[in-house]
Amino acid sequence: MGERKKYHRGRRKKKKGGIISTLILIIAIAVFCVSGYQLYKIFGGYHQGKSEYDKVREVAVHGDDKDEDEFVVDFDELKKINADTVGWIRFYPEPSQISYPLVQTTDNDLYLNRTFSANENTVGAIFVNCDNASDFSDRNTIIYGHRMMDHSMFHDLEKYKDESFWKENPYFYIYTPDGRKLSCHIYSAGIVKDTSSTYLTQFASDEEYQAFLDDTKRAGAYHTGVEVTTDQRVVTLSTCTAASDDNRMVVRGVIESEDVVKKVMKKRWK
Repeated sequence: MGERKKYHRGRRKKKKGGIISTLILIIAIAVFCVSGYQLYKIFGGYHQGKSEYDKVREVAVHGDDKDEDEFVVDFDELKKINADTVGWIRFYPEPSQISYPLVQTTDNDLYLNRTFSANENTVGAIFVNCDNASDFSDRNTIIYGHRMMDHSMFHDLEKYKDESFWKENPYFYIYTPDGRKLSCHIYSAGIVKDTSSTYLTQFASDEEYQAFLDDTKRAGAYHTGVEVTTDQRVVTLSTCTAASDDNRMVVRGVIESEDVVKKVMKKRWK
C-alpha cells in the first residue's frame, strides 16, 4: 500500500508539473504573438511613411537631388497636397535622407502622428513651431521631427554628436515658397533638457538674444568656432533621444545667406 501511495503522489506531481509547463508555454506563445504584431505594426507604419514621403519627393522635387545648385522644389504641387506647407528642409551632402517638406499649424501636437499627406502614422511630419513666424523671420525658429528607428525623419541628427561628422557636413538648407534658399551654418549641436533655453523664440532686447546665443554655444557638444551675431537669425532642429524622454538632440544653424533659387519650369520637368 505504501508503494502504491507513493506512485500516485508521484503521478499527481508529474501531472501538475505538466500543466504548469503547458501554461508557461501558452503564455510565452501569446507574448511572442503580441510582440510580433506590435513589431509588424511599427515597421509596417515605417514602410508606409517612407513610401508616402518618397512619392511626395517625386512630385515636388525636380532637378538633381545630389546637386546643391540643381535642387528645385515645386511648392505649388506641395500646397495642393497640404496647404500647411511652409518650406522644405534638406541636408547636403549628408545626412542626405533628411529631405522633407515643412508644415506649420496652430497646434504642435497635430503633426506628431500625422504625415504630410494627413495620414495617421507614427512617423508624423517635420513641422515648424506653432509660435514662430512661417517665413523664418524670427530670431530663433524651431523645427521638430521624430527620431524613427529606421533612420527616417530627424533620427540622423544624432550624428552631429560627433565633431568629425559636423566638419564634413556643417550646413543644412531651407527652401521657402517665396523662392528663397536659406543656408544655415551649424554653430552648435548636442543634447539638452526639454526645458532648455534653446526653445526660447522671443527676446525683449539684443542683450537677451546675445545671452541665448552664448547659452546655446555652451550647450554644444564641441566648439565649432562659427560666429553668430545679434543681427543674425538661427534655426533650431529638435528631436528626441534614446536615453531619456526629458532629453532632446538639437542642431542649431545660423542663417548665413538667403539666395533666390530657380523657379520650377513646368515644361522642362514634364
